[in-house]
Amino acid sequence: MKLVLPIFVLAAIVGRLSGGRFSNLDRLRPAWMPLALIGFALQVAPVPGTWPLVLLLASFVVLFIFAVRNVRLPGFPLVLLGVVLNGLVIGVNHGMPVSERAIVASGQEDALAGLVAAPTAKHHLAGDDDELLFLGDVIAIPQPVGQIVSVGDVFTYAGAAWVIVAGMRRRSAIVARVPVPLRVPEGEGARAS
Repeated sequence: MKLVLPIFVLAAIVGRLSGGRFSNLDRLRPAWMPLALIGFALQVAPVPGTWPLVLLLASFVVLFIFAVRNVRLPGFPLVLLGVVLNGLVIGVNHGMPVSERAIVASGQEDALAGLVAAPTAKHHLAGDDDELLFLGDVIAIPQPVGQIVSVGDVFTYAGAAWVIVAGMRRRSAIVARVPVPLRVPEGEGARAS
């Protein structure tokens, strides 16, 4: 989650440098936006017992529906792919497997003991019985960021960035494509020969 804000800021900078306007983001209205908010809320809801895994899986169903509904918007195909990949690896493994090698490479060795002692519904240390480990949290981003991401995260972040850049450029791109009508002075229309 540490990467969300920097990625949004970088996307906004790219959007601005490529001729986009921040004001154009006001018109960016993905359909069924409350589903995205519900999906994220389900991922962080503090509930006991087996409910955290149920809510986590439900969040991916909700996010999947949201992404499918908006798949025609620029960037959403990547968001959809990211949601599917993360939901798949979490569903198969009853949580996101996190690579020990990636923890060390990202400079988060202090988190290793906590992950072993108290795995959560969302994350657990990858073991021999985990499936599709290449889709888990295996991509280390070293310090000063110090983060681990999955392939699904990469697609989701790239898609979200694309949504922002395309949203900022939307009006100028539309204006550039509209042909300017030719004005013919009155009385000089088509003349019969």
